[in-house]
Amino acid sequence: MSIVFEEIDFQTTPLGDISLRRRSEPRFDNIILYEVKLGDEFLMSSLFTESEIQLSKLGLTALKENNHTKNLDIIVGGLGLGYTAVAALEDPAIKSLRVIEVMAPVIDWHQRGLVPLGDKLTADSRCTLVHDDFFAIASADNGSFDKEEPEKLVHAVLLDIDHSPSHWLNEGNRSFYTVSALENLSRKILPSGIFGVWSNDPPDNDFIKLLESVFQSVESHIVSFPNPYTDGNSACTVYVAQTKP
Repeated sequence: MSIVFEEIDFQTTPLGDISLRRRSEPRFDNIILYEVKLGDEFLMSSLFTESEIQLSKLGLTALKENNHTKNLDIIVGGLGLGYTAVAALEDPAIKSLRVIEVMAPVIDWHQRGLVPLGDKLTADSRCTLVHDDFFAIASADNGSFDKEEPEKLVHAVLLDIDHSPSHWLNEGNRSFYTVSALENLSRKILPSGIFGVWSNDPPDNDFIKLLESVFQSVESHIVSFPNPYTDGNSACTVYVAQTKP
């Protein structure tokens, strides 16, 4: 059987042309996959979502171990197909979730219900989708993630934008992975709060040392998941850093 393919949307952004497409995969019982491309580069697929889900679960677990157990205010950097955000909202301890996404078409897909989790996110009153530059807000030396509440601190920031701390979606993101930018970020997080980072690469000792220079403690978690294309497993990394008490 031939692959059924549909390009649902195609738009031009400051970072390049972005497209959303849906296709069946005959190698896996014709399951329907949603895929996002930026230019010629694949950004995400609904076939591989476990590491995004674990970013939320590992971050929230660490929060609760630090006695943050209810009325949690969470920031997610990067919307993607929504799996990190939806995994967070499954926890009833979440009071508010702000998802900051730099590419307007990605937010538009969710608001128009073009992606599988769009309706779930837009229907949840705790969730706000914000079109803005996460890195600019996070690394600013003043303010908070909410322009209307400039003194507000959050319990956790979960970042899933770059491919890794050394492989950026945009060259301009490089400046975020520095002591000064991370210190500014840490001041927007409550004491004993959490900064979680997804990476497509194995644990990076240099990045761990960078985090340790700013945060109270740092752990790296290898997240394994089945890869039907290889008949084996693939793996990503989730870093969990705790702010000072």
